Amino acid sequence: MIQAFGLTSNPRQELPPAVDDVSFEAPTGRVTALLGARASGKTTAVRLMLELQQGRGITHFRGRPLHRIPHPSQEVGVLLGEVQGHPSRTVRGQLRMLCAAAGVPVQRADEVLEVVGIVSLREQRLGTLSRGMDRRLGLACALLADPHTLVLDGPADGLSAREGKWLHGILRAHASLGGTVLFTTDDAKEAARTADRVVTLEEGRVIADQCVADFSRTRLRPRVAVRSPHAARLGVLLAKEARATQRSVEVVNEGGNRLSVYGSNCADIGETAFRHSILVHQLADEVGDAGPAVSVPARTRAEEVRAAEPTVPQPAVADTSSATDAPLPVLEPSEETAAPSALARGHARSAQEPPKSTGTFVSLPVDADLGGASSSASAPAPPSDEQGTQASRTPSGRASAPPPASLSPLPPPITIHPAPSPLRPLRYEVRRATGIATGYLTAAAVLVASAIVAVLLARTGRTPQAHLLAAWPQELPLPPAALGAGLLGAFAFGDEFRHPALAADRGTVPRRLGLLCAKLVVAAAIAVSLAFLVVASDAVLLHLVYGEELTKVPADWLSTFASWLALVVGCAWAGVLAAGVFRSTTAGLAAVLAVPILVVPLVQKALEGPSVRTAAGLPSRLRDLALVHWPFGAERVLAAGLRMIAQPVGSALMLSLTALLCAYLLTVLRPRAR
Repeated sequence: MIQAFGLTSNPRQELPPAVDDVSFEAPTGRVTALLGARASGKTTAVRLMLELQQGRGITHFRGRPLHRIPHPSQEVGVLLGEVQGHPSRTVRGQLRMLCAAAGVPVQRADEVLEVVGIVSLREQRLGTLSRGMDRRLGLACALLADPHTLVLDGPADGLSAREGKWLHGILRAHASLGGTVLFTTDDAKEAARTADRVVTLEEGRVIADQCVADFSRTRLRPRVAVRSPHAARLGVLLAKEARATQRSVEVVNEGGNRLSVYGSNCADIGETAFRHSILVHQLADEVGDAGPAVSVPARTRAEEVRAAEPTVPQPAVADTSSATDAPLPVLEPSEETAAPSALARGHARSAQEPPKSTGTFVSLPVDADLGGASSSASAPAPPSDEQGTQASRTPSGRASAPPPASLSPLPPPITIHPAPSPLRPLRYEVRRATGIATGYLTAAAVLVASAIVAVLLARTGRTPQAHLLAAWPQELPLPPAALGAGLLGAFAFGDEFRHPALAADRGTVPRRLGLLCAKLVVAAAIAVSLAFLVVASDAVLLHLVYGEELTKVPADWLSTFASWLALVVGCAWAGVLAAGVFRSTTAGLAAVLAVPILVVPLVQKALEGPSVRTAAGLPSRLRDLALVHWPFGAERVLAAGLRMIAQPVGSALMLSLTALLCAYLLTVLRPRAR
């Protein structure tokens, strides 16, 4: 069950708030439609409910606000706009990545693909999906963690009639299985066909909260569509018979051979055409456009109805009111929707729904049919604008009492809470990094560039062997492997902000230490693998071109290789942290390039000048402090690390990593300190 209380958006300069004191309820086992024209506040209300936008109010999902739910994706499935994923990622890869984020087995991805009917597109790229297939994938993402509640913003926008009917069948099946469904739409006919309850918004306020039967009677105009080559003659005859029998029938000539008859039915029109030998090509019940807003005071509308029907006896009005309490047969949702086979068991309608009407529709006068007398006869009229805040309609449909004077008239503020990190961040990060070809293409480019540079450096004969195997000429600030590792590290957070797959239901990309540690571990593993591949490929190529002389193993190979790995991993970490702090891949790569270009000169200037003492002999003194002898020559690795830190590049890299890590921790801890 969804319970929204006092949703109010922040004012926009001199304009009124987009949503003002919106309260309603979406019951369990029912489909609820949030209906309104464009710019009526539907999307803003949904974003306030999901705490994606600041404002006032509170929304309970089965009795708890969203920020009090440990794993929101397992409670609320959300569809807001298009699927936020990398265009080159596959459909199944996107779902499996989200499985790690939601903490569900990867087999769930194949299950929801079958439910939404896109199993054949599981290897399709996201950038090639059509509008309808993208909507199906978005629904699959919402159903991935098997949530109890579905909140969908315009799920049928841009879909064909057939795809929309399929979507509505899915929503009906989910509700029949005991779930809660809330979707927004600007089509009154779609709301009447699909929903069990319709909440109507107009200019950011709730003007009606009705069951579908009351909504169909008070907000829609049932009509009979007639096509005949003698449409004008038939219309005159229908109007003449209506006046003779004192019935309120409106005949509208739609042009050509088409008529729209309000206040009658197919049987009466067919009999009239038969008696006068008029050929009829079409005779069908339809539902027309929405009538005037029901926020018009009911007392004024009733006065107009009484003035417009002086010849109708009072008993006839009473019979009409009772006859129209039953839902219209043409608007029964179960007749027009069909769930797919995977959810066919949940498509049966609940026993609490009202039964189908077996009687014929008795017409009211035209004004009453548009929401005047019938709305006042079947349900209390909504409050006027002056009474909207004191006597607003409660989620159950009854008018609430005015709040006590001692209570604050303002609802509690809505705060945008940080998004939860994935339940298995390491598995999520591995699938994110390996799911697209960007990393593989970057690694291939690094290997090719390193091989070319190594061959050219060996040809000159002026480069030391360690720099030769790393393809690091003195003219470049960093070797290609370090630049590639930094770029891959920048992609780790840059793709999160560019394609926020994790932010679809919580607004912002999560900044949690668990996700950061996972990205650092995966970036380090990729950087180490890249460093090994670069050295191995360069050594093989140099041995093939120039012989064994340039590929001999140096005596201090362990410390040299440790320094090489530390440089590559440090660049990768700098890219990860900078992209996470500045929310950009370009910023991450710029931070890696800034180390040798900007930070190294600063460190060199700081180390210049006279010094009285030096750190000579530090490795031997550290060895003497050790209580036991370090195995496998670990003291040499430590000494190599200390020598690297003492160099300008190492010092600059350590300084940059420390500054970026502190900046990231500040961004993580700042929301918690509020």
